[in-house]
Amino acid sequence: MKKFILFFVISLAVVTAKAQSGYNYYEFGVGGGISYGRAYADTKTQYYHPGFNLNIVYNYNPFLPIALEFQMGKLSGGGRTPDKDPFGRQYANVYKALILHADLQAGDIIDYSYSSFLNAIKNFYIGTGIGAIDNNMTDIQRTNLYPQNGGYSYVFPGKNKSINLLVPLRFGYEFKIFDSYDEPAYTISIGYQHNVVFGEGLDGYNDPPQKFKNNAVDQYAQFVIGFKYNFGNTVSYNKLIRHFEF
Repeated sequence: MKKFILFFVISLAVVTAKAQSGYNYYEFGVGGGISYGRAYADTKTQYYHPGFNLNIVYNYNPFLPIALEFQMGKLSGGGRTPDKDPFGRQYANVYKALILHADLQAGDIIDYSYSSFLNAIKNFYIGTGIGAIDNNMTDIQRTNLYPQNGGYSYVFPGKNKSINLLVPLRFGYEFKIFDSYDEPAYTISIGYQHNVVFGEGLDGYNDPPQKFKNNAVDQYAQFVIGFKYNFGNTVSYNKLIRHFEF
């Protein structure tokens, strides 16, 4: 009798685990990525540079990760010749940024149960958040180089070091890699992030708009490839995460 009860309990556990296969996900994640981006700032010319990021993630569900991201990289623009900037302005900003953002994937709001197309697009995401960027000018031209543009004595106003608030606007696609338990253990994401910066610290220039083209907020854009490892508590979702049988 005891052997029969033990067999029944084990069988029930196996059936329950099988029934849950494909519905579970890990609650936390850590990751990193590389980016390639440029600024949209006051100087005529801008240059692309690589960047890097590290992040800690709370998976609210498998289609809604919330991440605290640390960025580091370089932004630069302008030049000390008229073809690159008419005033000879040039800057190089070696920055660090800390951003809290959430990405809403399509799978969280659509029913992809019986559609191969919807199942294929369920990992597209849009996201936003809030953060701050620490600007550090390692090279900046403060004085006017061309007398016809105001004389040599003119000093371009601004700060060499500053901290500005920013809002990221994100979209992209996340590839989920499943482990032997049919849980998304790893992800690879490809995306675009446009960061709107509140303040004039990104390029170090705060010139009066009456004299210079300075009528838009500073921004910087990044093309990003990211990798994430998921771990921690196993949580059940209300839909099959990996696929549905059609």
